Amino acid sequence: MSKRGKRYQDAVKQYDINAVYAPQEAVDILKKVSNAKFNESVEVSIRLGVDPRHADQQVRGTVVLPHGTGTVMRVLVFAKGDKAKEAELAGADYVGSDDLAARIQAGWFDFDVAVATPDMMGVVGKLGKLLGPRGLMPNPKTGTVTFDLDRAIKEIKAGKVEYRVDRYGIIHSVIGKTAFEAQQLLENFSALMGAVIKARPSAAKGTYLKSIVLSSTMSPGVKVDTQKASTTVEK
Repeated sequence: MSKRGKRYQDAVKQYDINAVYAPQEAVDILKKVSNAKFNESVEVSIRLGVDPRHADQQVRGTVVLPHGTGTVMRVLVFAKGDKAKEAELAGADYVGSDDLAARIQAGWFDFDVAVATPDMMGVVGKLGKLLGPRGLMPNPKTGTVTFDLDRAIKEIKAGKVEYRVDRYGIIHSVIGKTAFEAQQLLENFSALMGAVIKARPSAAKGTYLKSIVLSSTMSPGVKVDTQKASTTVEK
């Protein structure tokens, strides 16, 4: 087993890594122990009591974080005519159709989110093997296949994130940066938790929120009390 670095060892001395904390306490601890020389991303890992092998126990959706993610999102839009103009006015970074498809087929992926109008899916569908593995394929379930481009683009720019349970029953989502105020991180955390709780599948039985861990890019994880996390959302 590899030896933990000095930064990690110093961090875990400042709190009990086996204890669970209320969301506010967890955020305060994380900000205290996150001392890298760059603005680290803050991530939440939520283990759910679902079996992702069953279609009726999938948990997936989107939520607009009230304070964004701290990252400027580059949005690519597949659209033509008036819809292309709408996308440009809404702030899309790249707008096009076959020309963008050709660039992607040539190996260009300098964007973070792809959006498409429904009539462009014939073009986009051919890119599935390239966009899918990178999590960039437009999907109606996440609001990235739509004629309402103005709303979709502005939501993404404002901090809309997608969450999706992986094959181990865990959701991983960024909720901001360590430079954020503690209250901003807490409000983003509550927004995500509210969406995940609301998305509970009816087929999921027993305990839904198994565990929650808050961490930054370089920090050890801080365990969050699942009951208190739910209570925070309800309030």
